[in-house]
Amino acid sequence: MIVRRTAAVLAATVVIGTALVPAAVADGSSPSPTPSRAIPSGLFGSTDPTYDGVWRQSLALLAQHTVGERPAAKAVDWLAGQQCANGAFAAYRADATAACDAKTMVDTNSTAAAVQALAALGGHDGGTRKAAGWLESVQNKDGGWGYTAGGASDANSTSVVVGALAATGGKPGDVKSEEGRSPYDALAELSVPCDGKGADAGAFAYQPDKRGALAANADATAAAVLGALGKGLVTTAGKALPNGYTCEKADTPTAAQAANNGASYLARLLRDTPYLKSAMPGAKDQPDYGNTADAVVALAAQGGIAETKKPLAWLEKNSGPWATTSGPAVYAQLILAAHATGTDPRAFGGADLVQRLGATGPAAQPSGSAAASTDAEKKDKKDDAKGVNVWWIVGVGLVGGIGIGFLISGRSKKQQL
Repeated sequence: MIVRRTAAVLAATVVIGTALVPAAVADGSSPSPTPSRAIPSGLFGSTDPTYDGVWRQSLALLAQHTVGERPAAKAVDWLAGQQCANGAFAAYRADATAACDAKTMVDTNSTAAAVQALAALGGHDGGTRKAAGWLESVQNKDGGWGYTAGGASDANSTSVVVGALAATGGKPGDVKSEEGRSPYDALAELSVPCDGKGADAGAFAYQPDKRGALAANADATAAAVLGALGKGLVTTAGKALPNGYTCEKADTPTAAQAANNGASYLARLLRDTPYLKSAMPGAKDQPDYGNTADAVVALAAQGGIAETKKPLAWLEKNSGPWATTSGPAVYAQLILAAHATGTDPRAFGGADLVQRLGATGPAAQPSGSAAASTDAEKKDKKDDAKGVNVWWIVGVGLVGGIGIGFLISGRSKKQQL
């Protein structure tokens, strides 16, 4: 699931003041290469990583691991090396040897994606625990998370953080704010009620509008279905629903109800047209490949394998040119959609997605190779042997106040890195 998306777009638009680069990231492509910037040898993709380096690397490594590939050590080391001392990740740090400071734009989405990738690969327990600690320290009062620490909670960010907390062995529902609110409470508040009338019934909103109204957002819905199920970016098909989808009325839906209602909304959208349409402001009315792939994963996770057949077949037939021009995160996204539905990613519409992803980055290690432990793995073992358990020290009072994007929440906090 690509949190390139609305969360990244809004945050980057506010912080950077331009819609050009965020829009490119949001539609699944990457910004144009910066001629003066050399792409690190361990990084997947050949375009400017400023706004999506950690994200695309995390998805690429997750996808390779999911299909049984052993990612290149330098690719894993690059991702692990992007982490700040307080546990958080920024979208990209050109000089990872320099200490993070108040100008380092760390965010929840990059951090949560990196956690899921490094947790899946193993050998990075110290780093993933520290990252999870940072995420918990910046939880909002309503139980959710925004793209930046202190920013208003949104469905996409909250959901990818839920996946990170689950990946580190925690129970997301037990992670509560000082007001006793959990991530599931935050997601329930973003669920459009099932009133039996509106076409938006059951969907999730990205955030409430200025009046507090909830507008359906297909991308946020796909993300939130996974979040409400307590699942991460990699998932398998859930148990098929015996009576199909229904939109269940509830004053405050449970997480399970909210997930089912969100899936029912996606199923309705895909009933007649096998793809979702672009929801980007100002965008032409055209197919949204990324949203469609996200919806396939969400429907599969909720048990809607039958409902994934048409959109998956459409992706197999039509997503090739989009993937070719959009880079590693997109190949990874399609691989994860194939995995969720039990489809062979090496024969996806006649294409080998695994091979094509591999061609965008460092070559995977040969099957069965006994590579030496990375520096991060060695450090984890040393820390564990000493009983080091200081990862949780990042307190609630140390959440960030970095840049304009943090100020829009009305909070003014200082971050210690």
